[in-house]
Order: sequence, then structure tokens, then C-alpha cells
Amino acid sequence: QAMESEISAAFDSGDPEDILSRAFKLTVTREDICTLQPLGWLNDRIMNFYMGLLVERSKKEGYPAVYAFNTFFYSKLSSTSHKGVKKWTKGVDIFKHDVILVPIHLRIHWTLLVVDLREKTIKYFDSLGQKGDHICKTVLKYLEEESKEKRNIELAVSEWTLHSMGTEEIPQQNNGSDCGVFVCKFADFISRDKPIIFTPEHMPYFRRKMVWEIIHQQLL
Repeated sequence: QAMESEISAAFDSGDPEDILSRAFKLTVTREDICTLQPLGWLNDRIMNFYMGLLVERSKKEGYPAVYAFNTFFYSKLSSTSHKGVKKWTKGVDIFKHDVILVPIHLRIHWTLLVVDLREKTIKYFDSLGQKGDHICKTVLKYLEEESKEKRNIELAVSEWTLHSMGTEEIPQQNNGSDCGVFVCKFADFISRDKPIIFTPEHMPYFRRKMVWEIIHQQLL
């Protein structure tokens, strides 16, 4: 009950500019948090903050090591190729991780690309069921160039499997606004090596839970 009233207060009281959470070089305002209200469209700050929480959790024992790109990475990569984003991983060897999360903003829709370096797979998750094979290929090309540039190793591209998840493999949204929450929860389950078993009915609950998690900078 205390959590519920705290969530309601985050939505209802105070100014839109009030800062409710600060971490990962990001500040989250009440206005940002309000995108988590029913049928709200999640913005970049909420998406990136939540990815930050997943990365933070992955440092604990028993979790796969996760790296997350921010929501601006893919649009920059697709418009400029590797050279436009090579500084983004300065001082980081992304190949030392198990899982790489790439949240993608396609104008008015959020999707998720997941690189599993353990299994050499690139999977594309879209809660509207659209295919993203070209997105998988773009990211594989990026990994190839990143590997060459950063560690002087040729990536054996033929060993990699690329796959757009089908509508029968992952849950699908049943409205026009939950894509961001789907992306966050796909990433949450994947970053725990758990099967994706939630349904669209869980979305209102996930939204409220995310408000609490972002304000407290702690995943439940």
C-alpha cells in the first residue's frame, strides 16, 4: 500500500520539472515518470534509465554480464555506420559481456535487439510482430567492425545466427502505446536468462512497478 501511494504521488503531486530520480548521468523528472501512466508513451529518459538499472543488476553474482547501448545508438549507427559510433564504446570491450541490449526507436515505435555473445545470436524483438532482419544485419556488421578495430580479431560471421522473433514466440501488444514497456520487460527477462512469459495483461502492473523501481533506483 505504501508503494502504491508513492506511485500515485509521483504521478499526481508537484511540478512536471521536479526531479524524482538521478543516476547513470540521467535525471528523471515527474514529466518523464508520467509517461508510465496507463497508455503513456515511454520516452528516451525512461528507457535509458531502465536499461541502466538492468546493467547495474547484471554486476551482481549469478546474472549474465549485460551491456546496454542507449536509445540513440541505433539511429546513429544506421545513418553513419561504425565510424559514427566507434567512440561510444571508448574504454569498453563490449565482447567481454554475455548480452548486449540495443533498444531501438523507430519514429513512433520501440523495439529491442539482443546480441547474445555466448550463443552468437542476434535476435530482434518487436511487440507488433514486424521483422527486423535488416536491423540484425546492420548490428552484425557493426560487431564485425568493432571487433576488428578494438581487439584486432576477425568475427566469424558465418557462425552467427540472426532471427526476428515471430508473433507466436513472444507476447504482442494489444494497443498503440505499450511498446516501450514491452521492450523494457523483454530486456528484463533476457538479462536474467528467463523465458519471456508475461502477457499484455501485465502491462498496467509493470508500468506502476517501473515507477517505483526508477524512483528507488532498484529493481524489484
